[in-house]
Amino acid sequence: METRIKTGLIGHPVAHSLSPLLHNHWIKFYGFPALYQAVEIAPGKLDESVRRLVEEGFIGFNVTLPYKQDIIPLCQSIDETARRIGAVNTVVVREDGRLRGLNTDSYGFVENILASDTKKDLYGGSALVLGAGGAARAVVHALLTLGVRDIKIANRTKDKALEIGAVFPSKAVEWAERAKAAEGVSILVNTTSLGMTGQPPLELDLQYLPKDALVCDIVYKPLETELLRNAKARGNPVVTGIGMLLHQARPAFREWFGIMPDVDEEVRQKMLQGLK
Repeated sequence: METRIKTGLIGHPVAHSLSPLLHNHWIKFYGFPALYQAVEIAPGKLDESVRRLVEEGFIGFNVTLPYKQDIIPLCQSIDETARRIGAVNTVVVREDGRLRGLNTDSYGFVENILASDTKKDLYGGSALVLGAGGAARAVVHALLTLGVRDIKIANRTKDKALEIGAVFPSKAVEWAERAKAAEGVSILVNTTSLGMTGQPPLELDLQYLPKDALVCDIVYKPLETELLRNAKARGNPVVTGIGMLLHQARPAFREWFGIMPDVDEEVRQKMLQGLK
């Protein structure tokens, strides 16, 4: 039997993830004798589970909630982006079993914006980010990469928004003031789970949002969230979250297999089918 190179995704839960569909498509396309699988890790079992993956010969794996921060102490080294964001979503297992942690979420967000049809230049602009979790940190890092100068963060717990401000130049605003905080911004980004299938709705009045402001939701189930529908209805350009998922996977694949895969129409359609 052919020995397969092992890669995968760890988290809790992971059964819903589209990452296996995406990575296994690229693995087949480029002809690698490999397999990418979702690995469910129960709370409290991260350390021993990661050791088991290394023993089983995994060359690397992605990390999703709730372990993006918990994985950091298990890594012998992390890249500068992961260090600044404070979260790891990609791990490379070296030949000696040592772990190197990276964060590709920021890259995924940047590439999703640049690849969108909107072609909006955000350099020197301003942003409102909803949420203050690990995804928000990656998005703030990405916005600074895109040249955004003024970033406001609205979160239900203001202290978490203030924590981001201690790392990245940004301003925390009260959750109750989120609608007014959208006044004059160049881009609005939802990084919360609000509006996701099975989650409470994101309640946001868009009356203060400029009509030319770009609206992005990193939620991709559903693909078009209520936020994006409402923004599109009033004429705002919008960007869905599926592209961030696609593009953050590319540098992870390159780290493991040495090839930077393409995001083409076939890949997009396969992922959209996976959402149904």
